[in-house]
Amino acid sequence: MLVLWDKGFDSNAFLAQVAATGAQVLGRLRSNRRTPVLAALADGSYLTMVGTLQIRVVEAHVTVTCADGTTFTGSYRLATTLTDARRYPAAALVALYHQRWEHESAYYALRHTIMQGRVLRSGDAAGLEQEMRSVLTLYQLLRTVMVDAAESRPGTDPDRCGFSIALHTARDLLVQAACVPDPGTNLVIAGRPGTP
Repeated sequence: MLVLWDKGFDSNAFLAQVAATGAQVLGRLRSNRRTPVLAALADGSYLTMVGTLQIRVVEAHVTVTCADGTTFTGSYRLATTLTDARRYPAAALVALYHQRWEHESAYYALRHTIMQGRVLRSGDAAGLEQEMRSVLTLYQLLRTVMVDAAESRPGTDPDRCGFSIALHTARDLLVQAACVPDPGTNLVIAGRPGTP
């Protein structure tokens, strides 16, 4: 098992407790945490000690390019008990950690974007299940539309689509009832086989 965590959960005691379960760990170190370099590894990572636990530190660099071409760069350090740099290359660990962020973004979309921080209202189990199913259905529908939109531009990764934009666009289409045909509009496309 690999336990991933965000910044702030890197105390010596926590790391030792998780490692004692037999699980491996991968997570961010706080920026003010200083770790001595005990051995430099070929992939740029290094071995160090946190309390009594040997860990490997990976320097991760992130560059974000906005639609207007503006770029932002940043860096952070990952700590892991996966100390074999050949078996677990630094680049693969950084990519895996970014996947954790995607999961966190999904939870954020559910909790804060769709629910806007509100709690479920129902007072019974059946009502809670119904509310959860409706929220998860909305989430899945929006994600499906986002993937379809990304696929309409070949080579575009669906991760580049903004969940808030998709939600607000769907809401605006429903609220404004834009592009809704009049009741008398003929929706049959002439000239197709089987149509008049």
